[in-house]
Amino acid sequence: MDYKITLNSNEVPKKWYNINADLPVELPMPKNSEGNDQISSLQKAFTKVGLEQEFSTERFIKIPKDVRKLYMQMGRPSPLFRATKLEEYLDTPAKIYYKREDTSPTGSHKLNSAIPQAYFAKKEGIERLTTETGAGQWGTALSLACNLLDLECTVYMVKVSFQQKPDRKSIMNIYNGNVFASPSENTKVGREILAQNPNHPGSLGVAISEAMEEALENEKVKYTLGSVLNHVMLHQTIIGQELKKQLEIAGEEPDIMIACAGGGSNFAGSLFPFIKDKIADKSDTQFIAVEPSACPTLTKGSYEYDFGDVNGFTPMLKMFTLGHDFVAPSVHAGGLRYHGMSPQVSLLTKEGYIEPRSAHQRDVFEAGITFARNEGVLPAPETTHAIKVAIDEALKCKQTGEEKTIVMNFSGHGMLDLKGYASYFEGSMPNSK
Repeated sequence: MDYKITLNSNEVPKKWYNINADLPVELPMPKNSEGNDQISSLQKAFTKVGLEQEFSTERFIKIPKDVRKLYMQMGRPSPLFRATKLEEYLDTPAKIYYKREDTSPTGSHKLNSAIPQAYFAKKEGIERLTTETGAGQWGTALSLACNLLDLECTVYMVKVSFQQKPDRKSIMNIYNGNVFASPSENTKVGREILAQNPNHPGSLGVAISEAMEEALENEKVKYTLGSVLNHVMLHQTIIGQELKKQLEIAGEEPDIMIACAGGGSNFAGSLFPFIKDKIADKSDTQFIAVEPSACPTLTKGSYEYDFGDVNGFTPMLKMFTLGHDFVAPSVHAGGLRYHGMSPQVSLLTKEGYIEPRSAHQRDVFEAGITFARNEGVLPAPETTHAIKVAIDEALKCKQTGEEKTIVMNFSGHGMLDLKGYASYFEGSMPNSK
């Protein structure tokens, strides 16, 4: 039995996979709100290559050699593990595999898109990148990518996460990133929000507005996004392409594939190369996206056009949304507190290719602790959502006797999320509604 399946460095994919070429129906295009032209603002805020990739329908897009080299230097390909100790603990006939994206230097999958976004900005003569971050994983990844490519980096971190996760800020500083709690006094948007509510906890929508404002007002500054948009989903598909090879080596066909979902990047990256086969009627795999019950975008949101940010700087996107002014409760899974969802993930959910589920906070932490005690790896609060459902499905197999193969994306480690785990053990963690 292979407990760990690895690939050689030269097996890092040479192309990104673009699901736009294979969607079952055409993806609705972004549109302006009445009396505004946010689409033109995109051209000011994003790199030219980023926008080209955003609207491309080419099935495979070549990864630049320098980007691929950085992927390898930062540890790709990532390993695939068999969770045999967890299987034994659950006494299940199911086989559970997990793709270890936590092995990157920043501890999550986010570096997969940060590197190319920084690379394209550098090639276009940009001096500084701005962004938002929730739990801090994206901000950390972009800080490192910018430092590797000699760019400045400004990160607006959702205030409640800024307060909950001070070590994330320290790591961003180590990587030369400048981090501000959002809403901040740096921007007009931030100052207006603080004037109305000095104790505003922040949201990803607010942080996006602040980062966008800076990019729109400075020619040498561009905005980057760590999730939601098509080109970010594209960059992450190196996960799923590696995973396909690893499952072939293991001789496995996945019955169930699971990933947590906030904006959609780790879900899309790990599962889109497999969903492609289901769209083509070549697979019966079940795909499950797991979100917090405190921010139930896919399970309770509406599929409609909405802004990606609070202030309406972004165009309106057709997606599942809770409303751009939605402020999620301060659950510890900061990376899953976004009001909207990737338009591609949203469309595939609407069309029935993805099954959305939600999970409560204490339940996912319990699942994360069970996983850590058996497999030895401490998961991020976001990742525990996928683990919770993987355990649920494995226990169903115990009842039915089915020997299903369950595969999940282990999107990030929890070594900087110990405050959340401490509150669980202290009994002070509230369960989400």
